[in-house]
Formats: sequence, structure tokens, C-alpha cells
Amino acid sequence: MSFVYPYFLWALLTLAVPILIHLFYFRRYKIVFFTNVRFLREVKEQTAARSRLRHLLALAMRMLALAALVFAFAMPYLPDKNENLRAGGRDVSIFFDNSFSMSAQSEEQRLIELARLRAEEILAAYDNDDRIQILTADFEGRDQRLLSKEEALSRIREVKISYTSRDLAKAMQRQKSALQSGKYNYKDAYIISDFQTNICQDLKAETDSLYKVHLVPLQAIQNKNIGIDSAWFASPVQTTQQTNTLYVRVRNYADVEFQNARLSLNLDGQNRPEGTINIPANGSYTDTINLTLTNTGWHTVKLNVTDFPIEFDNDYHFSFYVSERVSLLEIHEGTPSTALAAAFSKNGYFQHSAKALGQLDYSQFGQHNMLILNELKSIPSGLTNELTNYIKNGGNVFIFPHPQANLSEYNALSAAINANEWGGLQTQARAVAVVNYDDFVFSDVFDERKDNLKLPNTTANYAMQRKASEESLLRYRDGSPFVSKHIKERGHLYLCAAPLSAEYSTLTQNGEIFVPMLYSAAISSAQSRRIAYTIGIDNSIETVSRTSVSEMVYKIGGEMGEFIPEQRTIASRVVLGINGQIQQAGIYNLFYTAGEILDRFAFNYDRRESSLDFMSADELREKTGDTMPIIEGTKTRDFTSIVAQQSKGTPLWKLCLILALVFLLLETLVLRLIKA
Repeated sequence: MSFVYPYFLWALLTLAVPILIHLFYFRRYKIVFFTNVRFLREVKEQTAARSRLRHLLALAMRMLALAALVFAFAMPYLPDKNENLRAGGRDVSIFFDNSFSMSAQSEEQRLIELARLRAEEILAAYDNDDRIQILTADFEGRDQRLLSKEEALSRIREVKISYTSRDLAKAMQRQKSALQSGKYNYKDAYIISDFQTNICQDLKAETDSLYKVHLVPLQAIQNKNIGIDSAWFASPVQTTQQTNTLYVRVRNYADVEFQNARLSLNLDGQNRPEGTINIPANGSYTDTINLTLTNTGWHTVKLNVTDFPIEFDNDYHFSFYVSERVSLLEIHEGTPSTALAAAFSKNGYFQHSAKALGQLDYSQFGQHNMLILNELKSIPSGLTNELTNYIKNGGNVFIFPHPQANLSEYNALSAAINANEWGGLQTQARAVAVVNYDDFVFSDVFDERKDNLKLPNTTANYAMQRKASEESLLRYRDGSPFVSKHIKERGHLYLCAAPLSAEYSTLTQNGEIFVPMLYSAAISSAQSRRIAYTIGIDNSIETVSRTSVSEMVYKIGGEMGEFIPEQRTIASRVVLGINGQIQQAGIYNLFYTAGEILDRFAFNYDRRESSLDFMSADELREKTGDTMPIIEGTKTRDFTSIVAQQSKGTPLWKLCLILALVFLLLETLVLRLIKA
């Protein structure tokens, strides 16, 4: 047995007071006159013996009552075998896991509400003078300080479900930092969580003798959950009046098959059921949805799958833009190509324009989807630099060489992109024999692969020194490239080994190859615009720079209001820093002034919390080596008393008070029942 306030034991010296009173108490005898004193000695002896017994018993009861009262003030306790208990005030930290997985259902209520109850019960086990930190998964700055008991209780009642999930090792670091700033020498920490496996990876035993961590595991009644994992388009570019194929992956995180899950789609505010699907246990199902768009501009989509009670991953938002037209700029020396003009004039979706090399405005390059260099004899160094930046920022460049090209200038551009190098012009007839149907450029051009497809011929071509980055689109019989593609960061460089004019190639006369190849190359992108972002992971987003005025301030607005993001312009792109200002899933608009939407971004919650794989109490004990006591609630014992025992041992002061009252009662009985 130990004492919280052992210095109170000095009060046991007061036991001398009743002893002194007893020793120096002199009874005054009353003189009684008897006519006959024959029985006086016998009566005197019997009365003295009874009085001595009565006084000794009364003295013993008083001393025991006083001793029990002193022990009660010293607050005795029986130390818990796992604790190194000390007396005095304490600094306490409670980590309240409020991540999405805590929305699961326990036997009586949701885990988030059970966690709130446990936090309040832990709080009740401590004194009003103790200082308490309430830390949530949000890691808010205000939660990095110690509060009074009343303030802590108020903070507990404010906690709500949050999109944030934290590794428990990081939570413990924050707890330790806050406790070290406290004024008391002794520290207690509690972690209230469902202990998902993915947040316990770095959980280690805590050996600090002044910093004791207690684990409070909560358990849901069932571990079932499905959610939309991701969605993507088959093609990087969406168009109107055509079928746009959308893939949706729905994942099942449970050990049993989920049947008849209802999948629906909301396109631009219009709901559309997509039927039911079955998802295998611990697996996924990828559904295909065909979208036919009737108008250009921005489109927003919300996919939904029905599931309860964990609902944060039931929705998946994304946005995409359908251009009114694709802009192409032909750069030439002298006369524009009539073949190029004719190829694009038949389709209103493509806007073709041409400019001579000497009339170029490099600042306008970003307004075009593709630049076509049509038989330029030379590529000046300034143009090489601009083309390199244009490609890196997502542009497409198609080069048809001049029969007398300045190869050193051509190769300067190739070197900047790490593309095939240009060799000498070979004047011999050759036939194209192979089409790469697997590449995006030709993947959707033909309904089926044709063995008798008519392919171009050339009378002269440049020998290309191939690089590892090459992706051949069209090849000669010997395997050398006729048209090759090279990816550089966000854009493409296409190289044709032969000049475009009919004197050197029949490419322009081959409608099955020439026109589809240019169309696909114009709309292709090495890095498609992202249709969705993840809250908490994607801290920056990109958009196209729409003005050269650096003072213009972008704003982002959505369901949580609007804010001004951090912004940094890099060439024709603008990088916008989110910095945790988006916390709710949905669609967010980019604008200069209200009502003028420049870009639309979709944000979804991180699916990390979707996996309902938890660590049991036994697994936690094995992982921590019993250095972190585990407190589990029971139906027969008050949780607050369990916490009090863990932190302060089994208190005995109530028993001491009861004994003091019992001894006083016994004293009364002795004085009444034993006559002097």
C-alpha cells in the first residue's frame, strides 16, 4: 500500500491526545453513607473492573477512528502492477481519433460518440488542478496546449468527424511535445481510436518513465464497407456527339461479397442510375459507363454507390472540359501547305491557321494545341527554346523536315527533347509497312486491324538515329521509323522522316492514315488534365496562365467559401498552392472575378480510411510489449474507475472514512451498553 499524500501521516501523533486524556482523567467519587458496610469491598471491586474495560474499549475505538481519518487524508492506494504511480498534479494528453473510420457503428452507437464518452470518462478520473490536452486527427494549432478540466470537456464536445487520418506515432510525438511543456512532473497520455492497421505501422513501445501511454481501443460491430476507388476516361480528350467511355472502379473492403450495390451518376446536376453491381470479397469491380455529351465547356460528375454507415467514400467527384475546337498553327517558310488546310477544313472542331517563320509571336504559342513545322529549312535557337518550353508545358509539335534542312539546328531541338537525331537524306524509294495500333494516335482510328491497309510510300527520307525514348507510330519494312513520337514532361514531339510535299511522300494522299494521325496528335497529351484530386495529398494544382499581368489574383471558391491560393507562374502554367484550405469533397471553381469560371477542380477524400482492417487488443499488446497499458471498457465496471486505477491505483480513502465512522459507532455502543 502507498499514499498519495504521505506527509499527512504525521497527524498520527494526534493519537497521543486521547491517551493523555485517558491517563489524566480523574473521576470524582460521590460519598455515600451506608448503615451497613459489610458488602462495600465487593461492590467497589466489581465497579472498578467494569469501568476500566469500558474506558479501554472507548479509547481503542477513538484511536482507531482518528487513525482511519488520518489515513483517509493521506489517500492510501494499492498501486497497479503496470504503473509507476506518483502523487501530485498531472499533465494529461488525450488523442481523440476523429477520422472517417470512426463513423462505423459499435453495439450501441457510432464509434465517434463512444470515443467522446470515453474521453469524458477519462477526464472525470482527474482532478480539477490537472492540465489536459485534447488532440484530434486534425492537428489544429489550438490543440497543442494544455487546458483546464472545464475547457477540455468543452473541447471534447466540439470534436466532429474529419477527413484527416494520422499515424499514431505522429500523434504520440505531438502528445509528448505538449506534455513536456506542462508544469507537472508526471504525465499521462491516452489514445482513443479504432486502431486501423494502416495508422499503427510505426507504433512503438514508449519507455519514458514520466510519460505513460494508455491505449483505449474501440471496436465496431461489423467491418463492412464499399467505396468508389477511382474513375478515368478511356481517352484523354472528350468530345461532343461521340461516345466517351468512362471507367469506374468500386472496391469492397470486407471479407464477404457485396451484392446488388447501386451505382448512379450525376452529370451536370442530372441524376442517372447505372444499375447494380456485385463486388467480390476484398476485391474490386470496374464498371463501364458511356457518356454522350451534347455541349462543350465544363462538365461536372458525381458518382455514387449506396453503402452505410461509412459513407465518405460513397461519392467520387470529377470535372472535365470539352473544348469548342482544337487550334493548330502551321509554321512555314513561304507558302502554307494546301494539304494541311484541306485536312482540317472538313472538320469544324479543328481550327487551322498558318504563319510564316518571320511573323511568329512566341507568346501566342500557348493558345494552340499543336504546332506543325512544315518544311522549315532552319530552326533558329530562339524558336528551339520556345518549342522546348511549349512541349514541356503540354503542347504538341509535329515536324515535317525540309529536303535541305539544317540538321545541326534540327538536332539541337532533338537534343533538348531527347528525341531521335537527324541523319543524312536518303534518296531511295521505300514503303511504310507497320502501324502501331496500340498507341493512342491509332488506337481508335480503325474498327479492326486491317492486313490490306494501304500505307504511304516515300522517295526520300532522313536516316533517324533512334533513342530509347522513341515510340514508333509508322515504320518502314526494315523497322526504321517513318513517324515517331517522343514524350517530354507534359507534351509530345512528333517527327516525320520525310518531307510533306507530294514529291517526297504519298502521306498526304493517304486519307486513312494522314488525317486521323494529325487529329489524334493534335488532341493527345503526355499528361492528361487530372479530372480529380485528393484532399490532404494534393497540396498544389495547375492551370493554364491566362494573362501576362502578374498582379492578377486567382481565387478558388466552393462549398466551403472562397480563398486566395498561393500562386506561382511557370512559363505558360500557374501552380496554385492549396495548403490545407480545401477540407470538403466537391467541385471548386477558379476565377478572377465572381461568375467568370476559368477552371474547375474536383476534390475527393483520401480512401486510406476505407480499409477496415484493425488491430485487436492482443495484437496491440504484442506490438507494444505491454509497455502501453490497454484500457478496455466492461459492462460491470465504471470506465472512470478503471482509468483512475490505471493512473492512481486502487484508492482506499473511502474505505478509511467508512472505518472511521464504524469505529465511532462502536465507541457509542461501548459507552451505552457497558455500564460503569
